[in-house]
Amino acid sequence: MTFPTLDDTKRSARDAASARRHGLDATAAGSALAQNVLRDCPPPPAAVVSGFWPLGEEIDIRPLLLALHARGHPIALPVTPRRGEALTFRGWHPGEVLIPERFGTMRPIGEVLVPDILLIPLLAFDATGARLGYGGGFYDRTLAALPNRFRLGCAFAAQQVDSVPVGPYDIRLDAVATENGIIRCGG
Repeated sequence: MTFPTLDDTKRSARDAASARRHGLDATAAGSALAQNVLRDCPPPPAAVVSGFWPLGEEIDIRPLLLALHARGHPIALPVTPRRGEALTFRGWHPGEVLIPERFGTMRPIGEVLVPDILLIPLLAFDATGARLGYGGGFYDRTLAALPNRFRLGCAFAAQQVDSVPVGPYDIRLDAVATENGIIRCGG
């Protein structure tokens, strides 16, 4: 008898999570997510906020990025490093040209910034703050290198599951923002 490895379990969970967000309205949900964050979980004044440019069927957090920029927050987007490295972040301003990178990501050309608050993409999350990402480990390495920063996952409400498979290097989120509200994580 063979038992599934953690990698097998995560791979299966990623497939199921991708299917859950298929066909959801990323733009409308992203606008609702922005309102929820600004009302219930706004960053402190002048905090540097890292976001992400949405890929595929990810929730569209650009309305939130625009609103935070308008409120005076420096906004940073990730630069995709080589495998095994943590992300770095560069400043972004609305209207700036973004440079295509590996995996379909886009990065700005601004100065290197260190975020105080990280808006984090994900495939699935649970109430304890466990997050299922895409499997590269970029965000887990980044979060380990930036302790004591506020970690806010950004997702559709449909991406919440009862339990996310976790390994020893997986770092939990402080909260998750969805179109339905803010979920404070614990456990």
